[in-house]
Amino acid sequence: MKRFLAVVLSLVFLFTAGCGSESQPKDTKLSKITIGLMPDTDSIPFIIAAERGYFAQEGIEVELVSFKSAMERDAALQSGNLDGAVSDLLAVIFARSGGFALHATSYTDGNYNLVAGGNAGISTAADLRGKEIAISRNTIIEYITDEILKINGLDEQDVSKVVIPQIPVRLEMLQSGNLAAAVLPEPMASVAAASGNRYVTGSAELGLNPGVIVFADAAIQEKAESIRAMYRAYNKSVDYLNHAPRAEYIDLVMDKSGFPAPARDALELKPYRTAGLPAEKDVEEAVHWVKSRDLAGDFRYDELVSNLLLEGK
Repeated sequence: MKRFLAVVLSLVFLFTAGCGSESQPKDTKLSKITIGLMPDTDSIPFIIAAERGYFAQEGIEVELVSFKSAMERDAALQSGNLDGAVSDLLAVIFARSGGFALHATSYTDGNYNLVAGGNAGISTAADLRGKEIAISRNTIIEYITDEILKINGLDEQDVSKVVIPQIPVRLEMLQSGNLAAAVLPEPMASVAAASGNRYVTGSAELGLNPGVIVFADAAIQEKAESIRAMYRAYNKSVDYLNHAPRAEYIDLVMDKSGFPAPARDALELKPYRTAGLPAEKDVEEAVHWVKSRDLAGDFRYDELVSNLLLEGK
């Protein structure tokens, strides 16, 4: 009888253990994701995550692709060559209006600044009246430009907008004296200011935060766990950048970012925030600007922002 009971108990144990192993999630490889970067400080946490192995620590393969203009980046997103990108709320609104499904998944921390030519006679934003200012059309750059004009009592008709989509070209033309002013992301604005041009004002002073990370809806639906793993690595980069000495990462950033050489001395990183959802105020202001220009219809917050980060908690 004892021998019989021992056999029965052994069988029960084996059966239970077998069922338990089947109920555990199997180790599955996370899907690779491809992210578009711009030549600005919002892209630096991704560069750090790749080079310091944070993506690998989270078991995720991330391909980073650099772009020089928002137009090139958005074309790559809509053609399916990217899963996500460093972008802005205006790009989300325009994409949704054009029938392309994507959402913002977190805010970013970059600044966008107005810089005047050293000999342009521009000390304040009010001095822009009658002057040329370089922008990229229907982007975060034009949005910031219009907000600067409005706050300083100017209309769009009071200046001459020169459309130069590629950021490095915009910077070069300002430095060469061919433009009175330009709106540039960091660190390009600081590079311009360090080379004899004049910083005037920018998004941080105006309390504008339209920068975001975006993902196509297809990627959000099919690669949600990969995106969450990417954000865990991103947050590790933020912690590193907020605490590491500048000398420890500047060579790496310069090597991988495509920033011009003067950025080595001009680049000053302000503290980054760990990933979080854009504020409703920022979304509403971006929607209002687009509607005021008859570029798109109305959108609710949840039509533009995904709660992917909250769902993963």
